[in-house]
Amino acid sequence: MQFNTAVLHAGKEGIEKHGATLPPVYQSSAFQQSSAEGLEKIFENKVPGYCYTRVGNPTVTAFENRITKLEGGIASVACASGMAAISNAFLNILQSGDEIVTSASLYGGTIDLFHDLEAFGIHTVFVENNNWKAFENAIHEHTRLIFAETIGNPGLDVTDIKGLSELAHAHDLPLIIDNTTATSYLIRPLELGADIVVNSSSKYINGNSSAISGILTDGGRYRWKKEKYPVLSDYLKYGPMAYIARMRAAVFRNMGACLAPQNAFLNLVGIETLGLRMERQCQNALGLASWIQENYPEVKVNFPGLRSSPWHEIAKRQLKYGYGAIFTMRVGSKEKAFALMNHLKLAMKVSNIGDTKTLVIHPSSTISLHSTARQKEEAGVYEDLIRVSVGIEDIRDLIEDFRQAMEKTKAFDTQST
Repeated sequence: MQFNTAVLHAGKEGIEKHGATLPPVYQSSAFQQSSAEGLEKIFENKVPGYCYTRVGNPTVTAFENRITKLEGGIASVACASGMAAISNAFLNILQSGDEIVTSASLYGGTIDLFHDLEAFGIHTVFVENNNWKAFENAIHEHTRLIFAETIGNPGLDVTDIKGLSELAHAHDLPLIIDNTTATSYLIRPLELGADIVVNSSSKYINGNSSAISGILTDGGRYRWKKEKYPVLSDYLKYGPMAYIARMRAAVFRNMGACLAPQNAFLNLVGIETLGLRMERQCQNALGLASWIQENYPEVKVNFPGLRSSPWHEIAKRQLKYGYGAIFTMRVGSKEKAFALMNHLKLAMKVSNIGDTKTLVIHPSSTISLHSTARQKEEAGVYEDLIRVSVGIEDIRDLIEDFRQAMEKTKAFDTQST
């Protein structure tokens, strides 16, 4: 199926028994079985079925199946948030003494998570994205995975996934990619060699900020070895499903960060228009970023779709249908950034991305608040930087909104001097 057909039909298991065109919301914490023997077999993972929504739910399964098809994987596990999905993805294979090598250009919340993992004896090494020598130098006998974001948030550097996957596999390491900012509409990391892909489905997949959720998808190609990943020893008998088998039977089940069925339903509604929304948002982002760059040369605009971006060629080679829907702008000072944001009328000051509405945020004082000065610089976060997540509004209205805000901010400059 082509993408806009797949978001509507992929992963469905025949006609719903009552003919509903959307999977129903199974708003139940537990499920009864016809016999004690049947319930026992479900708990023993000997037969498929549902017993408790923390473990599995039919509405959540429908969402997982859709994402699995869109990402081109073998199975997915949906979680309560994007951070829960990343945490589960890591903890499913790591133990005390293990190390992660990651691109330094990351969402601030993920950087915070790496610090939290230190309390469990899991160390992280941060390196410059796409710097192969730096990655090579950071890898040693304790390294157990490599991690990066498809498009760094908010640095907007574009990871060369094929190159990074080849490097990871040369060292017999799995590559985990966070695909939140691009989604499977623009790129399928598993096709380029990534082993596991993670999405914060609260963003573009949901599309309207109505539900928090995250999901991870396994490509099923990485061959786990018990010497390197002893926590998977009991699950290697499942072959390509070893990673997901342990996730289902242990980490995901026991940590309890399950997705609520109502939120899974909201994601299923949202995902049906993912391709249409992303097409419009990518077009709007390119149009608005180009307009600002052309009309306000004193503002430093960063967007992979601009030829001035150092990542333009990688983005052009890897991404389909567009360059993403986020750009950043450096306006000179934190005070000027705040003034510009406060003068915007359509763009909302919201700590999210991927909404149908245009959203703006000052990353340094919000999502990267707990990062050190060095971490902020490595992640492309500066005191005068504004991140813009572009929505589906008419581009003429967005341009007018930013025009009037920029002109009023010029007046702010005059007053402040």
